[in-house]
Formats: sequence, structure tokens, C-alpha cells
Amino acid sequence: MTLLYKWNASAPDTELLRTAQPEEIAAELNTLGVRYEQWPTQELADDADQEAVLAAYADEVARISAEENFVTVDVARLRNTGQPDFAETARAAREKFLDEHTHADDEVRFFVEGSGTFYLHIDDTVYAVVCERGDLLSVPEGSTHWFDMGVADPQFCAIRFFHDGEGWVGDFTGEKISARFPGHDELLAGK
Repeated sequence: MTLLYKWNASAPDTELLRTAQPEEIAAELNTLGVRYEQWPTQELADDADQEAVLAAYADEVARISAEENFVTVDVARLRNTGQPDFAETARAAREKFLDEHTHADDEVRFFVEGSGTFYLHIDDTVYAVVCERGDLLSVPEGSTHWFDMGVADPQFCAIRFFHDGEGWVGDFTGEKISARFPGHDELLAGK
């Protein structure tokens, strides 16, 4: 279930908002300039590659690419298929964007499968958007944020949209604010 949480940045133990209502999530995020949509989901084979994923969502990808002038679209996937180094791969992937950062481009993701949480640190407020299958989230360029895919079952497949192939590289703030807020697994567990 998609969730939106809101806290004062200095009071991570006190929720100001918790909702699973898509309309409320979209309205709250819209006030921040963050785009949130839910797309119809498609059934894909377990071994669907990038070409198959993009073909399944071709109409939606074409629409948003035209609306937002995206020049590059790809698929990022993290999935446990029994590979012996999965735990290390997942840990390294999680740590990469767990600290607060910004990008020189919008960060736009559509969740084909799995889940992850985007945390947005805007002014004195932190928002956590737990995204799951069917969710599109667009974090505006320059927005301070971090991403957590969790440790219990870190699996997702996401279509990524770019205006510039170089703009998605993270510019880290050096702040360790993410350590003070509930992680993806805690949010999914309702803690």
C-alpha cells in the first residue's frame, strides 16, 4: 500500500500526517511541486528484461516523456534470484542513496514491482512516500531527499526518466538526517 508520512524535521517521533489515500497523497505532494500518479499495472514475466518492461508501459512512457521532455528512459532492477552475492549487492545499492542528497535533474521513477521510500526534506518538514507497484513519483531537481529500499526484502523494478544522462548523479549534503527517521521496513510495518 502506498503511504505518505509527514514529520517536523526536528521531531521524527511525532507524525504530523499518515495517509494511504491516493488523492490525499497526490494533493499534499502537489503543494510541494512533487508529481504523484498511479498507473495501471501490467503482468510481466519474472525474467522480463528492460525491453519487455518498457514495451509493457510504452503508452505511459511516451506520454510522460512528451509532457516532460525526457530524453532517456531505462529500467533499474534489484531482485533476489538466488545469486550468492545478493545480500552484498542489495546492501551496497541501499547505502548509495540512503544519505541526504540532491540531483541536477528531476528524479522520476515508476515502480513496476517491489517498493521503496523516498524521503523529501523540504524546509523544516520531512515527507516519506512509500512507493509500490503502480506508483509514479517525480522529485523536482534540487530537492533535498534520500531513498531507502529496506533491508528485509529489498526488491524493486523501476522505470527511470531523465532529461540529461548526467543529471541523476547525487550531490550529497553531508547531513545524516536519514538516520533519525524510520526506515522503509519500519514504515511498511506501520511503526
